[in-house]
Amino acid sequence: KPALKHPAIGIDLGTTKSCVGLFRDGRVEIMGNNQGIRTMPSCVAFTETGRLMGDEAKNQAALNSPNIIFSAKRLIGRTYEDPAIQADAEFWPFQIVRAEGKPQVQVSYKGKEKAFYPEEISAMILGHLKEMAEDYVGHPITHAIVTVPAHFNDSQRQATKDAGVIAGLNVLRILSETTAAALAYCLENPSNGERNVLIFDLGGGTFNVSVLTIDGGILEVKATTGDARLGGDDFDNCLVSFLMGEFLKKHQEDISKDRRAVWRLRMACEAAKRTLSSNLKTSIDLDCLYKEIDFHADITRAQFEELCADLFQETLKSVERALQDAELSQADIHDVVLVGASTRIPKIQELLQDFFGGRQLNRSLNPDEAVAYGAAVQAAILMGDKSEVTRGLLALDVGSMSLGIETGAGKMHTLIRRNSAIPAVVTRTFTTFDDHQPDLLIRAYEGERATATENHLLGHFLLKGIPPAPRGMVLVEVTFYINADGILTVFALDKVAGNANPIAVVANKGRLSREEIQKLAVEAEKYQAEDRAQKWKLATKNYLQSCAFSVKRTSEEILNYFTLQAKKKMVEKCQQAFAWL
Repeated sequence: KPALKHPAIGIDLGTTKSCVGLFRDGRVEIMGNNQGIRTMPSCVAFTETGRLMGDEAKNQAALNSPNIIFSAKRLIGRTYEDPAIQADAEFWPFQIVRAEGKPQVQVSYKGKEKAFYPEEISAMILGHLKEMAEDYVGHPITHAIVTVPAHFNDSQRQATKDAGVIAGLNVLRILSETTAAALAYCLENPSNGERNVLIFDLGGGTFNVSVLTIDGGILEVKATTGDARLGGDDFDNCLVSFLMGEFLKKHQEDISKDRRAVWRLRMACEAAKRTLSSNLKTSIDLDCLYKEIDFHADITRAQFEELCADLFQETLKSVERALQDAELSQADIHDVVLVGASTRIPKIQELLQDFFGGRQLNRSLNPDEAVAYGAAVQAAILMGDKSEVTRGLLALDVGSMSLGIETGAGKMHTLIRRNSAIPAVVTRTFTTFDDHQPDLLIRAYEGERATATENHLLGHFLLKGIPPAPRGMVLVEVTFYINADGILTVFALDKVAGNANPIAVVANKGRLSREEIQKLAVEAEKYQAEDRAQKWKLATKNYLQSCAFSVKRTSEEILNYFTLQAKKKMVEKCQQAFAWL
């Protein structure tokens, strides 16, 4: 089968790690970097000379912790006041500042204070993955599918799409991570009959559960739920809090204000958590952690499980809720599929197995790569791939939250219920309250509460250009459209005059404007150009250095061919090069 002219990539943009896949020649290839590592830490470091990404950034951590940004996914699409951000900020070594109600991270970059939106940080990671893919396939890549947690709301999805635009990508679709994993499962476990499958996706920063019915190649999501702030990071935080308490007890010193010490402790806790998945006991040893005090602690698997017990139980509540929403019992589920690195924790597996009556869990997918795998398959489908593997595959997704508008009494009038199939369209007719009313304001909310203000304000939609008429005489038909990305758009039409009276919809969803996005895209390109120049400079210096060593070695080895004067001249030139370097 000839390769597509412009293949699209599938990107799993994770909280802690990201991954990129490509479907070609009838199979998915997960792309690694030049060391062959197939997942990259979602980390950006800002230094005096430039930016570092992935493992290079993470390795800088102990030296440069306030300027290393991670977990941008926990900030994206949220307001600065969001309690979730304030709670997480306690554990982060970098600084969060407010910019017109939105959060920004503040860093020192090339000797200057700079503030970046979470979309810019995510765009830097996406841009790096794009470059990695381009190096792998040997030609430019412009199209991609980017995954998000299934329960991400409208603003988080829109902000992720904006990040893709800033990175120079045409984002074909914002795909739910569990739906992507289900596509991967479908390819790895082909079957003809109808099956109910539960995808349990516990990653570094987010948790999702989706229940799907798979029949042949058609995947229909029945219900989806989860927690945007539950994952490996939170298990690390439990250990960090416990060990900070131990340090205080032993040494009467509070390390919480020393960002570097907290970061070092956090890295050690993350390593300990991983070790405890295969061992029953591990120890943490940190020299000169705080005020020249060394710190040692032994941690058992039982201790770790006790510290995180409430969080572990929280995952089962989401499983119960997803089953209720799908109107299925445990016995109706044919397969429970594990996705996400945190599903390697033995206690999580044990709790889930007990919940399903001792059933064997399905571990057929690579927990780190399954989402990127599924995203790559969906990218191929959307680009018109006609191979045997993708033929007949269709994923039907749902909206994870109810969408409604605020009524006069402040109540939530639901238009589209949660777990409704998307894309979805709902039309409502509105009328004017006052004589000659020129515009109409609609406040849209997401959530399940009866009072509108207790839900998340999705945005204000101002309908302008309503023709002057007595109150109640103008009928405005408003259409709410949720697209396949799970993002809302509002259209309006004067029902009496029809198309003769266009009504402009001014949407204020608290996101970046088109102009801001274009400006940030230009800046992102500038940063990438600087990075490339820096890489070229290092490569050139390296080339000069190896040349000088080679010439010096040659002059020493083949003495017979040179006069002493020529040899002296060669050594002098080499010394000049070394001195300059």
